[in-house]
Amino acid sequence: MNYDIILVFISTTAVLSFSPGPDNIYVLMQSITHGRKYGLATVAGLISGCLIHTSLVAFGVSSIIKANATLYFIIKLLGALYLLYLAYKVFKSEDKITLDHAVVPKKGLWQLFKQGVIMNALNPKVSIFFLAFFPGFLFSDSLSTVVQFFILGFIFMATSFIIFSLIAILAGYLSHYIKSHTSVGWILKWLQIAVFIGIAIFIFLSEK
Repeated sequence: MNYDIILVFISTTAVLSFSPGPDNIYVLMQSITHGRKYGLATVAGLISGCLIHTSLVAFGVSSIIKANATLYFIIKLLGALYLLYLAYKVFKSEDKITLDHAVVPKKGLWQLFKQGVIMNALNPKVSIFFLAFFPGFLFSDSLSTVVQFFILGFIFMATSFIIFSLIAILAGYLSHYIKSHTSVGWILKWLQIAVFIGIAIFIFLSEK
C-alpha cells in the first residue's frame, strides 16, 4: 500500500475543497446569513450526495480497468485533459470572490440537507470529476479497485466535510477577511489552477 499517494490525494482534496466554488460559497453564505448550524446542515447534504458518485465511479471504472488496459489509459488521458480544461476555466474566471446575502433564502435544516444531497447527487460534473480524479490515485496492488475507489471516495468526503465544516464555523471571520483582503481571490485562483494542472500531470504519469 502506497501511503504517499494517499497523502497527496488528501492534500489536493483539501486545497480543492477550500478553493472558491459554488458549494463552499453557498455553505459560507448560509452560515453568514442564518447561522453555523444552517451551514453545517448544507455541508452534511453535499457530502452525502458524494456517495452516489463514488459508487458509480467505483463499479463502472473498476470493471473497465480489469477488462482493458487500453481503455484505462484512455480514461486517464481524458481525465487529465478534463482537469486541464477545469484549470483553463478557472484561468478565464474572475479572481474576485463575491459574497451576496440577497441570494440566500432561509430554509429549515432538513430542507438544507435535502437540497445539499440533490445539488450534489444530480450534478453530473461531480461524477465526471471523480472519474478524472480517482484513477490516478490507486494505491494498492492487493486491494481490489472497487475497494480502493470507495476508500478514496470516503477520504474525499471526510476531507471535504472537515474543510466545509470549518468554512461554516469560521464563516464570519472568513467573510471579513475576504472583504478586507482583495488579493485572496487572486491567490486562491492561481493555487487552484496549479493544483488542477499538477493533478492532470500526476494522473497521466501514474501507472495502473
